[in-house]
Amino acid sequence: MARRNKIYEGKAKILYEGPEPGTYVQYFKDDATAFNAEKKATIEGKGVLNNRLSEFFMTGLTNVGVPNHFIKRLNMREQLIRQVEIIPLEVIVRNFAAGSMAKRLGMEEGTQLPRPIIEFSYKDDKLGDPLVPEEYIIAFGWATQQDMDDIVALALRVNDFLAGVMYGVGIKLVDFKIEIGRVWDNDYMRLIVADEISPDSCRLWDIETGQKLDKDVFRRDLGNLADAYTEVARRLGVLPTNVTHATKPTLIN
Repeated sequence: MARRNKIYEGKAKILYEGPEPGTYVQYFKDDATAFNAEKKATIEGKGVLNNRLSEFFMTGLTNVGVPNHFIKRLNMREQLIRQVEIIPLEVIVRNFAAGSMAKRLGMEEGTQLPRPIIEFSYKDDKLGDPLVPEEYIIAFGWATQQDMDDIVALALRVNDFLAGVMYGVGIKLVDFKIEIGRVWDNDYMRLIVADEISPDSCRLWDIETGQKLDKDVFRRDLGNLADAYTEVARRLGVLPTNVTHATKPTLIN
């Protein structure tokens, strides 16, 4: 595909102008960041894995009726997506205490929560993506009360799908974050899942051993990030079952 005008570049992805109105091309980089980009590295093959894994999850969501921005994968690093107006929130769904939640509340990591807990953070790297209550979101006009009801419903449906898929391959879905975007069909506005779903945006632990298979491997210097992501892809059938490490992954179409 010929390179098009760059629309936006983030820490892990680049958005380019799409071939048709209302579309973007999303390019997955090999860059890994943590702690609001204070820690950085380049992990060869990471973008290829995340492109394919996000395709897998978004396609699965489509199949169970959860609307999202994914249209099709174009190549090893790019996918065609719908253009959306991103709501400036990260929607965090937690099934077990981990990360900042465990630290804030003094809980042991891995403690099962009484029910899935949804948190919202305001998307602003300079502010450290601070947690915000629903009252702020509605008062500042980032989303309406109806939007919030719809966002919570979407987030819980995504959680049900991801948790089931992961459990089936021996992985515990500890938590994840998604972004939500607005799209218009004529005069009708609806909310859909956007951005990506990958080990970059989830906490994934092996059910038997507790081994981390997500970006915490990079955050906490626990090993090779490409190995962890490759293991997730292998279990989900995105990689051949005999692959144990894929610096330059060979993917199944």
